[in-house]
Amino acid sequence: MAKPTPLDHQLHKRLLDHLSTAVLLLDQDLRLRYLNPAAEMLLSTSAQRAVGQPLPECFFDDPDAQAALIRCIEEGHPFTRREARLQFAPGQELTVDYSVAQLAEPGRSPSLLMELQPLDRLLRIAREEALVHAHQATRALVRGVAHEIKNPLGGIRGAAQLLERALPAPDLAEYTRVIIDEADRLRALADRMLGPRRLPNFRSLNIHECLEHVRQLILAEHPEGVRVQRDYDISLPEIPADRDQLIQVILNLARNAVQALTEANMPDATVIFRTRVQRQFTIGAQRHRLIARIDIQDNGPGIPEELRETLFYPMVSGRANGSGLGLSIAQSIISQHQGMIECESTAGRTVFSLLLPMEHITGTEGESESP
Repeated sequence: MAKPTPLDHQLHKRLLDHLSTAVLLLDQDLRLRYLNPAAEMLLSTSAQRAVGQPLPECFFDDPDAQAALIRCIEEGHPFTRREARLQFAPGQELTVDYSVAQLAEPGRSPSLLMELQPLDRLLRIAREEALVHAHQATRALVRGVAHEIKNPLGGIRGAAQLLERALPAPDLAEYTRVIIDEADRLRALADRMLGPRRLPNFRSLNIHECLEHVRQLILAEHPEGVRVQRDYDISLPEIPADRDQLIQVILNLARNAVQALTEANMPDATVIFRTRVQRQFTIGAQRHRLIARIDIQDNGPGIPEELRETLFYPMVSGRANGSGLGLSIAQSIISQHQGMIECESTAGRTVFSLLLPMEHITGTEGESESP
């Protein structure tokens, strides 16, 4: 059997360098001997800095994983871990599948080959697709119910008006007026359940102008007690969007944040408007070269865990007097912009993120409604 030549070694290194799978080589003391570029990116380090260092402690948080590594180096038993959560630093957590196998060469100490496949992006895409499908199905159901409500309401209101004219005593009209007012209220609710009545009117706009408009409205409504901070990426170019609809969405999210802060009597109530650009980002099943990320963050008590999975569904609200339609309508508007709203919430930090494509939008997913 021919021995490997330097040319073979160069080819093998080129193959490893071009893999999208992160590859680590560990010595018998579980110190790093080699990282390919995918591993450098995954671990947020460089090979020059990492080689010779011990395997990060997050791989040893699970005693079973630590025992499996030792057993693999001593006895050669390969193993695989699925959806392992690795925390390299505060706020830097990854979900990965990784496999470990022993490499044994005659006359040399055994080493370990570790392959890591990041899952965060795949899990997020799956979660987003499930959310989009559930939202579309729920919206279709709610729209059907809203249409069915509106049809008899017209007859009820008309009959009440005819009855009002035929009443023998004027003071009895207060009863028909109650019927008419309640029918109007239900019709308004049904209109809100139907969502946006028109397609977006896309124009290139400065997202910071929309955020500043909402910020002034919030400060006018709450002159004391709530701070609205700005953390803008001023290099963000104009994006295609409907200004009025985008302001409606941002204002809804900002008011929700302020209400959560005021109801909880937070001593240092703060809302943060943040803008960033993200590259090569997938929304649903479509990958976008550039997206604009607009965060509405507050330091309130957080969203109850039982509401987080159904937060964007119609008629779901965390407040006793809430209609549960605001977030559903906001998600519908952003869906028509081919974007998405995400939410992350823990005690002391809740962030609603608007993800909007920055390229030209050629079509929409929504449909206009007639009044």
